[in-house]
Order: sequence, then structure tokens, then C-alpha cells
Amino acid sequence: MAAEIHSRPQTARPVLLNKIEGHSDAVNAAVLIPKEDGVITVSEDRTIRVWLKRDSGQYWPSIYHTVSSPCSCMSYHHDSRRIFIGQDNGAIVQSLLFVIYMHCCSLALIMYLFFAAHQNRVSDMVFSLESEWVVSTGHDKSVSWMCTQSGSMLGRHYFTAWASCLQYDQETQHAFVGDHSGQITLLKLERQTYSTITTLKGHEGSVGALWWDPVQRLLFSGASDHSVIMWDIGGRKGRTLLLQGHHERVQALRYLQLTRQLVSCSADGGIAVWNMDTQREEAPQWLDSDSCQKCEQPFFWNIKQMWDTKTLGLRQHHCRKCGKAVCGKCSSKRSTFPIMGFEFPVRVCDACFETIKEEDRTPLATFHEGKHNIAHMDMDPSRGLMVTCGSDRIVKVNNSSLIPDNSCM
Repeated sequence: MAAEIHSRPQTARPVLLNKIEGHSDAVNAAVLIPKEDGVITVSEDRTIRVWLKRDSGQYWPSIYHTVSSPCSCMSYHHDSRRIFIGQDNGAIVQSLLFVIYMHCCSLALIMYLFFAAHQNRVSDMVFSLESEWVVSTGHDKSVSWMCTQSGSMLGRHYFTAWASCLQYDQETQHAFVGDHSGQITLLKLERQTYSTITTLKGHEGSVGALWWDPVQRLLFSGASDHSVIMWDIGGRKGRTLLLQGHHERVQALRYLQLTRQLVSCSADGGIAVWNMDTQREEAPQWLDSDSCQKCEQPFFWNIKQMWDTKTLGLRQHHCRKCGKAVCGKCSSKRSTFPIMGFEFPVRVCDACFETIKEEDRTPLATFHEGKHNIAHMDMDPSRGLMVTCGSDRIVKVNNSSLIPDNSCM
């Protein structure tokens, strides 16, 4: 029932501006410092490094700090200059990043508060300046929220699977938590209490990345099933859009409000730019049937019809356009159908294939190769910069050639 895999269409590659090397283990997060030529990285090698761009054009570590446990994730708030580092031992370290002006500009990192947030690896976190909370998820199957001023635990909620990623709405105090079972849980957080609003189910693999757009009230999720789903939270119609174009698990997302484009990155280095400023259709739910809904031949588990008709049972497939259960003979065609999110050829029944016009196959996404494992991605649209990092211990700073020139970036 799996879709046939084809090579994805290529466009101009993003231009590599700098390659940062120096970590001795996987780099789990890399963040661009706004308005400065700097990058903050955290790694499994237990180091936190702040890289500044020198006159030579290369990035050099201005800060190199070692902590007691591998660094699993990071949240940086530029206005307050606070860095929160999640660790493999479940702790969160709060630090201050100072700019010191002497003979030349330099940076200083002061680590001043430790939170015992989880009993296992911290997988993701968000800092809220308005509430002075740090909300985090961990491999102890929980989400917790703590006061950053006192260090006290305010609340915790447990799941049935590892909590893998997180997004937080500052205004409404709603948290979106993705887990390894493929579910996304929406929680309303309060001091000392919380309530579960709903659970979103759509992925067939662990959720690896989330992105929340508070303006349009859209939630984007990427998972190990290679897909991206857009959830229309604000529309109250339960509308979901499926986007399929990656060949590996999706691990990073970023939605650009000005251009209404979604950027997604996968573990194999694939970078996709999806045009969300266009009319799209929901992919249909797959229908259940004991026989082909086109030729009525029985599927292999339909013993009674096989006996009555003295025929062998057939394997079941599904048309991606209409959702009907069909046999292989009635679904021999493949086609792209970008309006439903299918950017590479997928199985469609012969009847639906005849209805797809050539203009219906016009791509609504562009694809690029980052040429290294991407576990985390950050963007600065105002400067047209993207930084990616991953298990190959390399950090890459690219320009925004993957975003069209009319993007107003």
C-alpha cells in the first residue's frame, strides 16, 4: 500500500555561505543571533558554543562552555538575552548572554539557574517572557512548566509515549505536544493546573517537529512517516491538509507569515518550500471494503466471495485522489496531484487518472538538497539566512535562494 517513490524535482540549490565545524558529536540545535553575525550551538559533546563571524568571513567560537550532560535542545530569547539548554539528564540550564565592548566586541555566557525539569532527556522547550515560564517536554513521557524566576515546578502532564516536540501560544497559554505515538495533544496550561483540550491524530509515525503560527492559527507537524500536516486550529472546521514530498522523517519546520510559505527539512537533508498561499484540497479518508470498489473482485481476506466466485483474492490498494479501495489492475496509473499535497507520483485509480489535467500536475512546492543530515533548522527571514545542523557534526549557514526573490524577505 506504500506509494511508489520517485526522485523529487530539483530547483536551484541554496547557496552555502559558511560551514561551521568543531563539535565532536551530533549538533542538536543551532540558532542565528538576530541582528548579529553569530550562531549559538549545543551538542551531544556537552558543549555550548557561540560562534561569531570574523573579518575573514569565517565563524570562530567566542564562547566554549562545557556542561555535565549532553545538550539535547535549546531555546534562545534575544530581547532578554536568555538561553535555555535542555540536557540528557533531564535538567534545564538558564544562561545569560552578555555583549562586552572593550577593544573589540566579545561575548560572555553566565550560567545561573538549573531546573530539574524531567527524569530523562529533555526533547524540546519554549520560554515565555510574558509569564516567565519555561515549558518543556521529555523522554520521561511528560510536559512540564516551571517558573524561571523561582525555579519551582508549576505543573506536569504525562503521556503514554515519549513527548518529542513542543509549541506554545504565548497569548492563550495553550501548549501543543507531539509524541512518539504520532499524536499531538493540545493543553491549556495554568499555574498549578491544566486541562486537556483535544488530541490530534493523523500521522502514522512519531511526530518530530511542530510549528505554530499564532496569526493565522495554523499548526504544522512533521513526522517519521515522511509527511507534513497542516491543522487549521482557528478555522474550527477540523480541516487538515496533507503534504507529501519528503523521503525521510521530517525533523524541522518553519512557516513564513509574509509569504505564506512553509519550509520543512528531513533527516536525509531534503529541504522543501511549500506554497501555502494557494487553494488546496484535503486528501480523502481511505475507505474500507472487502472487494475492489471498481471491479468488485474480492480481496484476499474475503473468503466467502472467493469461494462463491471460485477466484483468488487480490491485494488491496487505495486511490490517493478518491480514497476508494481498489485492486492493482484498477489502479495501474501513477500521478502527482499537488493540490492534495502529493508532489511525487502516487497511486490513483484509472478513473481518477483520467480526470487529472496537465495543469493539475503543476508543482506547488520546490525541493532542495541540504547535503547533510538536518535535525534542527533556524531562519532569519529579515537577513535571508538559514542555519541547519545534525548528526554529522556540521553546522551550515545558507542564504535564502530557496525562497523566491519576491518573498519580501
